[in-house]
Amino acid sequence: MKVLIIEDEPLAAERLKMLLHHFDPSVQVEDVIDNVEDAVEFFNTRPHPDLLFLDIELADGISFGIFSKVQVHCPVIFATAYDQYAIEAFRLFSIDYLLKPVTAEAIARAINKYRSVTQSAVLSKEVLDMIRASHKPHPGYKNRFLLKTGTRMFFKDTSDIAYFYAVDKTVYLVTKDGNRHTIDYTLEKLQELLDPAEFFRLNRSLICSVTSIKEIKTHFNSRLKIALKAGAQTDEAIVSRDRVQAFKAWAEL
Repeated sequence: MKVLIIEDEPLAAERLKMLLHHFDPSVQVEDVIDNVEDAVEFFNTRPHPDLLFLDIELADGISFGIFSKVQVHCPVIFATAYDQYAIEAFRLFSIDYLLKPVTAEAIARAINKYRSVTQSAVLSKEVLDMIRASHKPHPGYKNRFLLKTGTRMFFKDTSDIAYFYAVDKTVYLVTKDGNRHTIDYTLEKLQELLDPAEFFRLNRSLICSVTSIKEIKTHFNSRLKIALKAGAQTDEAIVSRDRVQAFKAWAEL
Protein backbone atom coordinates (compact mmCIF):
# COMPACT_ATOMS: atom_id res chain seq x y z
CA MET A 1 0.00 0.00 0.00
CA LYS A 2 1.40 3.39 -1.05
CA VAL A 3 0.71 6.28 1.31
CA LEU A 4 1.20 10.04 1.03
CA ILE A 5 1.48 12.13 4.21
CA ILE A 6 0.61 15.83 4.10
CA GLU A 7 1.66 17.28 7.45
CA ASP A 8 3.50 20.49 8.38
CA GLU A 9 4.77 19.34 11.79
CA PRO A 10 7.95 17.24 11.27
CA LEU A 11 7.58 15.39 14.57
CA ALA A 12 3.96 14.52 13.82
CA ALA A 13 4.94 13.31 10.34
CA GLU A 14 7.71 11.12 11.73
CA ARG A 15 5.38 9.70 14.36
CA LEU A 16 2.81 8.89 11.70
CA LYS A 17 5.44 7.12 9.56
CA MET A 18 6.62 5.14 12.56
CA LEU A 19 3.08 4.06 13.49
CA LEU A 20 2.30 3.04 9.92
CA HIS A 21 5.46 0.95 9.55
CA HIS A 22 4.90 -0.59 12.96
CA PHE A 23 1.37 -1.58 11.99
CA ASP A 24 2.36 -2.88 8.55
CA PRO A 25 6.02 -2.92 7.43
CA SER A 26 4.92 -3.21 3.80
CA VAL A 27 3.42 0.30 3.81
CA GLN A 28 5.37 2.60 1.48
CA VAL A 29 5.35 6.30 2.37
CA GLU A 30 5.74 7.95 -1.01
CA ASP A 31 6.43 11.43 0.32
CA VAL A 32 5.84 13.86 3.18
CA ILE A 33 4.55 17.28 2.11
CA ASP A 34 3.96 20.26 4.41
CA ASN A 35 1.98 22.75 2.30
CA VAL A 36 -0.95 23.11 -0.09
CA GLU A 37 1.10 24.31 -3.07
CA ASP A 38 3.46 21.33 -3.09
CA ALA A 39 0.55 18.95 -2.52
CA VAL A 40 -1.20 20.29 -5.61
CA GLU A 41 2.05 19.90 -7.56
CA PHE A 42 2.35 16.29 -6.37
CA PHE A 43 -1.15 15.34 -7.49
CA ASN A 44 -0.68 17.10 -10.82
CA THR A 45 2.62 15.41 -11.68
CA ARG A 46 2.92 12.09 -9.87
CA PRO A 47 0.87 8.89 -9.55
CA HIS A 48 -1.70 9.16 -6.81
CA PRO A 49 -1.17 7.01 -3.70
CA ASP A 50 -3.53 4.34 -2.44
CA LEU A 51 -4.24 6.35 0.70
CA LEU A 52 -3.70 9.92 1.87
CA PHE A 53 -3.01 10.99 5.46
CA LEU A 54 -3.86 14.66 5.68
CA ASP A 55 -3.49 17.35 8.33
CA ILE A 56 -5.92 20.28 8.00
CA GLU A 57 -3.96 23.40 8.98
CA LEU A 58 -0.79 23.44 6.86
CA ALA A 59 2.10 25.85 6.46
CA ASP A 60 0.35 27.90 3.77
CA GLY A 61 -3.33 27.43 4.54
CA ILE A 62 -6.19 24.99 5.09
CA SER A 63 -5.69 21.68 3.28
CA PHE A 64 -9.27 21.64 1.95
CA GLY A 65 -7.91 24.06 -0.66
CA ILE A 66 -6.08 21.15 -2.28
CA PHE A 67 -9.36 19.61 -3.41
CA SER A 68 -10.55 22.81 -5.08
CA LYS A 69 -7.38 22.98 -7.19
CA VAL A 70 -6.81 19.38 -8.22
CA GLN A 71 -8.64 16.07 -8.46
CA VAL A 72 -7.57 13.61 -5.77
CA HIS A 73 -8.19 9.98 -6.71
CA CYS A 74 -7.65 8.31 -3.36
CA PRO A 75 -9.38 8.01 0.01
CA VAL A 76 -8.34 10.31 2.85
CA ILE A 77 -7.64 9.78 6.54
CA PHE A 78 -7.48 13.09 8.38
CA ALA A 79 -5.00 13.42 11.25
CA THR A 80 -5.36 16.78 12.95
CA ALA A 81 -5.41 18.58 16.28
CA TYR A 82 -8.70 20.30 15.43
CA ASP A 83 -12.16 18.76 15.70
CA GLN A 84 -14.15 21.68 14.28
CA TYR A 85 -13.46 20.62 10.68
CA ALA A 86 -15.01 17.16 10.98
CA ILE A 87 -18.25 17.92 9.14
CA GLU A 88 -16.46 19.45 6.15
CA ALA A 89 -13.88 16.65 6.17
CA PHE A 90 -16.53 13.97 5.81
CA ARG A 91 -17.91 15.66 2.72
CA LEU A 92 -14.75 14.46 1.03
CA PHE A 93 -14.00 10.79 0.49
CA SER A 94 -12.65 10.40 4.00
CA ILE A 95 -12.20 7.05 5.72
CA ASP A 96 -11.55 8.40 9.21
CA TYR A 97 -10.86 11.55 11.25
CA LEU A 98 -8.07 11.09 13.80
CA LEU A 99 -7.30 13.62 16.51
CA LYS A 100 -3.72 14.21 17.55
CA PRO A 101 -1.78 12.80 19.22
CA VAL A 102 -2.49 9.87 16.93
CA THR A 103 -2.19 6.52 18.67
CA ALA A 104 -1.23 3.07 17.38
CA GLU A 105 -4.77 1.90 18.12
CA ALA A 106 -6.25 4.74 16.05
CA ILE A 107 -3.96 3.92 13.13
CA ALA A 108 -4.93 0.25 13.30
CA ARG A 109 -8.65 1.05 13.29
CA ALA A 110 -8.28 3.52 10.41
CA ILE A 111 -6.21 1.18 8.21
CA ASN A 112 -8.54 -1.74 8.92
CA LYS A 113 -11.48 0.49 8.02
CA TYR A 114 -9.75 1.44 4.77
CA ARG A 115 -9.12 -2.21 3.93
CA SER A 116 -12.70 -3.12 4.75
CA VAL A 117 -13.96 -0.42 2.39
CA THR A 118 -11.68 -1.44 -0.48
CA GLN A 119 -12.33 -5.14 -0.04
CA SER A 120 -16.08 -4.59 -0.08
CA ALA A 121 -15.74 -3.18 -3.61
CA VAL A 122 -16.80 0.31 -2.64
CA LEU A 123 -13.98 1.54 -4.84
CA SER A 124 -15.58 0.22 -7.98
CA LYS A 125 -15.18 2.20 -11.17
CA GLU A 126 -18.58 3.82 -10.69
CA VAL A 127 -17.77 5.00 -7.20
CA LEU A 128 -14.34 6.23 -8.23
CA ASP A 129 -16.02 8.28 -10.93
CA MET A 130 -18.30 9.75 -8.27
CA ILE A 131 -15.31 10.58 -6.07
CA ARG A 132 -13.53 12.30 -8.92
CA ALA A 133 -16.64 14.21 -9.90
CA SER A 134 -17.14 15.40 -6.31
CA HIS A 135 -13.69 17.04 -6.38
CA LYS A 136 -14.23 18.92 -9.61
CA PRO A 137 -15.07 22.64 -9.48
CA HIS A 138 -18.58 23.67 -10.47
CA PRO A 139 -18.16 26.50 -12.97
CA GLY A 140 -21.91 26.77 -13.56
CA TYR A 141 -22.61 28.06 -10.06
CA LYS A 142 -22.17 31.58 -8.74
CA ASN A 143 -18.75 32.10 -7.16
CA ARG A 144 -18.95 35.72 -5.99
CA PHE A 145 -21.38 38.49 -5.05
CA LEU A 146 -21.07 42.24 -5.55
CA LEU A 147 -21.79 43.93 -2.20
CA LYS A 148 -22.19 47.55 -1.18
CA THR A 149 -21.30 49.38 2.02
CA GLY A 150 -22.14 53.08 1.85
CA THR A 151 -20.62 54.33 -1.40
CA ARG A 152 -18.11 51.48 -1.58
CA MET A 153 -18.72 48.36 -3.68
CA PHE A 154 -16.66 45.16 -3.46
CA PHE A 155 -16.73 41.45 -4.32
CA LYS A 156 -17.23 38.64 -1.82
CA ASP A 157 -16.44 35.05 -2.82
CA THR A 158 -19.08 32.43 -2.01
CA SER A 159 -16.37 30.55 -0.09
CA ASP A 160 -16.38 33.47 2.40
CA ILE A 161 -20.15 33.27 3.01
CA ALA A 162 -21.58 31.59 6.10
CA TYR A 163 -25.29 31.79 5.29
CA PHE A 164 -28.17 33.76 3.79
CA TYR A 165 -31.42 34.57 5.59
CA ALA A 166 -34.62 36.42 4.85
CA VAL A 167 -36.66 38.74 7.06
CA ASP A 168 -39.96 39.69 5.44
CA LYS A 169 -38.84 40.54 1.88
CA THR A 170 -35.25 41.47 2.68
CA VAL A 171 -32.47 38.94 2.16
CA TYR A 172 -29.18 39.20 4.06
CA LEU A 173 -25.79 37.70 3.25
CA VAL A 174 -23.70 36.86 6.33
CA THR A 175 -19.95 36.43 5.87
CA LYS A 176 -17.76 34.05 7.86
CA ASP A 177 -16.35 37.01 9.80
CA GLY A 178 -19.87 37.91 10.96
CA ASN A 179 -20.65 40.91 8.72
CA ARG A 180 -24.15 41.28 7.24
CA HIS A 181 -25.10 42.76 3.89
CA THR A 182 -28.43 43.10 2.09
CA ILE A 183 -28.58 41.61 -1.39
CA ASP A 184 -31.08 41.81 -4.26
CA TYR A 185 -31.81 38.10 -4.52
CA THR A 186 -34.62 35.93 -3.22
CA LEU A 187 -33.78 32.70 -1.44
CA GLU A 188 -35.45 30.83 -4.30
CA LYS A 189 -33.11 32.48 -6.81
CA LEU A 190 -30.10 31.80 -4.56
CA GLN A 191 -30.98 28.11 -4.54
CA GLU A 192 -30.60 28.12 -8.32
CA LEU A 193 -27.31 30.06 -8.27
CA LEU A 194 -25.44 28.35 -5.42
CA ASP A 195 -23.57 25.05 -5.59
CA PRO A 196 -25.89 22.52 -3.88
CA ALA A 197 -22.87 20.59 -2.63
CA GLU A 198 -21.85 23.66 -0.61
CA PHE A 199 -25.16 25.26 0.38
CA PHE A 200 -28.42 23.87 1.78
CA ARG A 201 -31.77 25.49 2.48
CA LEU A 202 -32.54 24.58 6.08
CA ASN A 203 -36.02 26.12 6.13
CA ARG A 204 -38.13 28.80 4.45
CA SER A 205 -35.91 31.65 5.61
CA LEU A 206 -32.29 30.39 5.68
CA ILE A 207 -29.65 28.87 3.37
CA CYS A 208 -26.37 27.86 5.01
CA SER A 209 -22.89 26.89 3.88
CA VAL A 210 -21.60 23.52 5.04
CA THR A 211 -18.48 25.24 6.40
CA SER A 212 -20.56 27.44 8.74
CA ILE A 213 -22.13 24.50 10.58
CA LYS A 214 -20.61 24.26 14.04
CA GLU A 215 -22.94 21.70 15.62
CA ILE A 216 -26.04 19.63 14.87
CA LYS A 217 -28.48 18.56 17.58
CA THR A 218 -31.76 16.68 17.56
CA HIS A 219 -34.77 18.87 18.28
CA PHE A 220 -38.35 18.17 19.28
CA ASN A 221 -40.95 17.10 16.73
CA SER A 222 -38.33 15.18 14.65
CA ARG A 223 -36.46 18.33 13.67
CA LEU A 224 -32.78 19.34 13.92
CA LYS A 225 -31.18 22.37 15.54
CA ILE A 226 -28.13 23.75 13.73
CA ALA A 227 -25.52 26.02 15.30
CA LEU A 228 -24.09 28.35 12.65
CA LYS A 229 -20.74 30.05 13.17
CA ALA A 230 -20.15 33.55 11.78
CA GLY A 231 -17.29 35.51 13.28
CA ALA A 232 -17.44 35.65 17.07
CA GLN A 233 -21.13 34.82 17.21
CA THR A 234 -23.10 31.62 16.87
CA ASP A 235 -26.64 31.67 15.50
CA GLU A 236 -29.16 28.85 15.64
CA ALA A 237 -31.48 27.58 12.94
CA ILE A 238 -34.06 24.81 12.83
CA VAL A 239 -34.20 22.32 9.97
CA SER A 240 -37.82 21.89 8.95
CA ARG A 241 -39.16 18.41 9.64
CA ASP A 242 -39.89 17.85 5.95
CA ARG A 243 -36.24 18.70 5.11
CA VAL A 244 -34.48 16.61 7.77
CA GLN A 245 -33.93 13.56 5.56
CA ALA A 246 -32.71 15.70 2.67
CA PHE A 247 -30.36 17.54 5.03
CA LYS A 248 -28.89 14.27 6.34
CA ALA A 249 -28.30 13.04 2.79
CA TRP A 250 -26.67 16.36 1.87
CA ALA A 251 -24.47 16.34 5.00
CA GLU A 252 -23.13 12.91 4.06
CA LEU A 253 -22.16 13.79 0.47
